[in-house]
Amino acid sequence: MARKSFKHWWTQFIPKSVERSTYVLCASLTLLLLFWQWRPMPAVIWNVQEPEIAMMIATLSFIGWVIVFTSTFLINHFELFGLHQVANNLVRREMPAPVFRTPFFYRFVRHPIYLGFIIAFWAAPTMSAGHLLFAAVTTAYIFVGIMLEERDLVGMFGDEYRRYRERVSMLFP
Repeated sequence: MARKSFKHWWTQFIPKSVERSTYVLCASLTLLLLFWQWRPMPAVIWNVQEPEIAMMIATLSFIGWVIVFTSTFLINHFELFGLHQVANNLVRREMPAPVFRTPFFYRFVRHPIYLGFIIAFWAAPTMSAGHLLFAAVTTAYIFVGIMLEERDLVGMFGDEYRRYRERVSMLFP
C-alpha cells in the first residue's frame, strides 16, 4: 500500500486526504491479525541468566522503542500517521509540499525508526524461537522497505537525497 502505483489506484476509490491514514489503519489491522493468530514457539534460543546483563539488554530494547517514538515526532508524527492530511482536508487547506529535513537522529542514520525497531526486536534477554522468527522476518521486511523507500525519496528529493545518502549511513552511525 506504500507504493506509488497502489496509492494511485487506491485514491480512485477513497479521497487522497485519507490515503495515508487508511494505510496506517490497514497496517494496524494486519498487525492485530498477526498478534491474534500467532502461535507460540516457546523453544528458547538464548536466555541471559546474569540479572545485570539481562537488565542492560532489556534497557537497550526500551531505548530502541524510544528511538522509534522520538523519530516519528522528529519528522512529524501526525503526518506520518495520516492525521495531518485529514485535518488539513477538514479545514480545506492544501498539504504543504514535502521539505527534506534531517532533524536530530536523521543526521546520524537515514532510517532511525527502522533502527529503533531492529534494536527493540533483537535486544532480548530471552529469545524464543517465535521471537527469533518475528525479529528475522521483520528485519528482512525493513531492509526491503528501505530499498523501496530510498528509491521513492530519490524520486521526490533528487540530488539532495543522493548527497544525504552519500554522507549518512543507512542504519548504523
